[in-house]
Amino acid sequence: MANSTEPQKPQNTKKNKKKGATLDTFYGAKIQNTEQIEDNIKENAPKPSKGNGNSPQTYEEFESEMTKKMEAFWEEKLEIMQKKFTHLQNRYDETEKENQALKARIRQLEDNDRVKEQELIKQSQNTKKLEENIKYLTDKVIDLENRGRRDNLRIIGLPEKPEINTKLDMVIQDIIKENCPEILEQGGNTATDRAHRTPSTLNPQKTTPRNVIAKFQSYQTKEKILQEARKRQFRYKGMPIRVTQDLASSTLNDRKAWNMIFRKARELGLQPRISYPAKLTIYFQGKVWAFNKIEDFQLFAKKRPELCGKFDTENQRARNT
Repeated sequence: MANSTEPQKPQNTKKNKKKGATLDTFYGAKIQNTEQIEDNIKENAPKPSKGNGNSPQTYEEFESEMTKKMEAFWEEKLEIMQKKFTHLQNRYDETEKENQALKARIRQLEDNDRVKEQELIKQSQNTKKLEENIKYLTDKVIDLENRGRRDNLRIIGLPEKPEINTKLDMVIQDIIKENCPEILEQGGNTATDRAHRTPSTLNPQKTTPRNVIAKFQSYQTKEKILQEARKRQFRYKGMPIRVTQDLASSTLNDRKAWNMIFRKARELGLQPRISYPAKLTIYFQGKVWAFNKIEDFQLFAKKRPELCGKFDTENQRARNT
């Protein structure tokens, strides 16, 4: 019987997808193994002879039987491989779906982050604007409060005695007579609308007397008294007292922050002054210099060899806090 072989399928040199590559490999292996089995069958098949009764018909039956067995074998293998491939393909599809879902989730989170970042920037801008508005309004309120106190003088160091506290209006007139009688001689209006201690209640823990606030009817008279108080030490019956402009508590605190620098500047002959609301001015090298903040003065002093190291502003700031 003439040998017949199946023509081999041309191999594809291009890269295929995972599924195609697996089936091509499978069929290529099947064809090769089938050819080898057929060769073995031809070699091992019984040869026809007179003694054993074999004939070409018997050989064909044997070949047919072996072919069926091989086909059954390869079909079983193919089915197993197909199931495995289907399982892998399903897992790949599921993984791809999960991957796409994760990518979509990541994009959504990134979009949410961008939106939140924009909202945060906008919120920060709004907060900054609100802070600026609050500061502006606070400064306006403080300025209005100071303007409402423009006719007031604050008297510091007046003893806490019943005979003084019950007759503050008369005590103030005595202070004017003792320290600046020329105002009375010029016929100035020294009358006051009211005078009182502040705070209203006495703290037994404090040994210093409370301040006295006096509101004058005449702003000009108040200014004259204040100018005289800046020139010399005022006294009441021989006891030293201080007379200053009455200001809002926040403005007073801002002025107190300059205390150490003010004293040192006066020792150095810089002619310091505190102008409204809490600005320090000094006279240095033939010029008048003004500072709104301690930090500004500190930077100024560091750049001048004559002043560098003479103002301990850090300790001053620590005491204020």
